[in-house]
Parts: sequence; structure tokens; C-alpha cells
Amino acid sequence: MQPADLRTVFMGTPDFACPTLQGLLAAGCNLVGVFTQPDRPSGRGRRLTPPPVKLLAEKHGIEVFQPERLRRPEAVGQLQKLRPDLVVVVAYGQILPKSVLEIPRYGCINVHASLLPKYRGAAPINKAIIDGESVTGVTTMFMDEGLDTGDMLVKMSLEIGPDETAGQLHDRLAQLGRAAMEETLKRLCAGTLERIPQNDAESCYAPMLKKEDGEIDWRQPAARLHNLVRGLDPWPSAYTWLDGALLKLAATSVEEADGEPGTLLAAENDGLVIACGEGALRVRQLQLAGKRRMPAADFLRGCPLTPGIRFGRNRTTDD
Repeated sequence: MQPADLRTVFMGTPDFACPTLQGLLAAGCNLVGVFTQPDRPSGRGRRLTPPPVKLLAEKHGIEVFQPERLRRPEAVGQLQKLRPDLVVVVAYGQILPKSVLEIPRYGCINVHASLLPKYRGAAPINKAIIDGESVTGVTTMFMDEGLDTGDMLVKMSLEIGPDETAGQLHDRLAQLGRAAMEETLKRLCAGTLERIPQNDAESCYAPMLKKEDGEIDWRQPAARLHNLVRGLDPWPSAYTWLDGALLKLAATSVEEADGEPGTLLAAENDGLVIACGEGALRVRQLQLAGKRRMPAADFLRGCPLTPGIRFGRNRTTDD
């Protein structure tokens, strides 16, 4: 069997999914349709914006479907009419019901951005960095009705850089996801694809992120806060408070210094040094609410700060 023999439907929505769709195109798959999320308002003008997967599919002349709810009978009917042999799913944004999972004869295969069974859920890339992991990867799996609980097929890993952000890791894993799916497709066509059940006892969960997850607790060790900052960069961002204003932090490093947690120890052109529960955090990029992100030197020119000032909710001076 060759990829061209498979009537394949792709389901995906954001940039992360595009490399895998490109990989299926390059492999010669017979792509009979793409399902993606509906266009949503975006930007300051709140203009309706198509998802990246839709743009890529239309560029290649593939028919696009954008049901508000995939589990509705009319959406399931659309998929049935396509008679897919295989459905490939990457960050689609909707849970696939049993009525959809049972349609393709070779099943629905998902590309998940973690080394399953670790970090099941919506935010595996962020959570791996926040937890201080040094290695992560992608896993392809046969989808079942559980949350990322299906049998594993192909795993590929990579090292996480000590200062790497979620955004940077996202881009590398998107490419690795393409490679993992290409290998999965190759084995499927060769009849050598093996299913490996997940060990639930080794699993952990990466829930969807919320903006409040980013509030800095300066009593935490600097190393932990450094992981939090880069794990939430670019969204939703780690933040603290300065004179009652929300201040986002980025590009941090850990320093050996002591002081009352949340206290500014030094205001230098290459960063603000802020005391933590253990050690201190050097912050090289900052962004006040409503302003652009800027280097510490530029920030200090517009907002001079004196050592001793306190960061945090309702803390503006050394108390």
C-alpha cells in the first residue's frame, strides 16, 4: 500500500499543525478534506481570521470543512461522505466523539506534543518547561474516547534548552511532529505499525493554561520562576505588579543573590535583579500593560527604578 491509496482527512487548526499537513502532502497522501475550527475574530479590529490550517489547505486546493461542533450529526455526515481510510489529527481543538472515531478503517491518528503518557492534555509544551524537564518530544497514537489515552505508535524526543521558551520549543516540536507522522504513515503502509498501550500509572496531566497561572510568587526559588517565565512565553506570560500596574516578564536568568522576596536588588542595563525565595531572578525584557515588550535598558529610561522597591500585588515600597 502507498500513501496515495489512502483517502485521508486531516483535522487541525493552529500553526503547530501545518508542518504535519505539509508532510502528508509531500508524502503523496490522497487528502480528500480538511476539518478545522471556524474563522474567529482576531486583532484590534476583531476581524474574522481564518486558521493557519485553512489557509494552507486552500492553497493546495483541498476542500475545507469548519463545523462549530464536530459531534453534531451534520458534521459527522460530512465526514462519512468523504469515506476516509485514515484521519490524522493535530491540535484540532475539539474532542472527537465515538461516532467519528469509528468512521475510518485505519482509525484516527493523533500527533501529541509530549512523550506520552506524560503530559496528557492541552498544554504539554508549556508544562514540560514549567516542570523543568530537560527532554520532551512527540508521540503519535491511535485515538480512543479518553483524553490522550490511546495506544502509542511512534515516539521521537529532543532536548529542551536551559533557556528555551515555550514558543521556541513549539516550533521545533511542530517539525518533529511532521517527522513522527511521516514515520507512522510509512509503517502503516508497510504493515509494520505496532500499537503500544500506555501505562496510566506513569501519566500526568497538562491542563489548559489560564492568564492567572502567570502571576509570580516571589517566595518561590529563582530556578522555578525562571522555568515559569519561559514556559509561559509568549502566552499567557508570567507577570508581577509594579505600583499597581501589571508588568510582564521575559528573558530571565538565575543569579546568586539574597534579599527579601520581590525586592529589587539592582537596576542595570542588562536586567533587573529581583530577590526570590532562593536566589534572584535577572529580568532582561519587560512589558507594562498596554506597552510593547522592551529590553531592560529601554524600560529603565522611561521608568527609572531604585533598588529596594518591591514587586508584587499591592507592594510598591520596601515594607
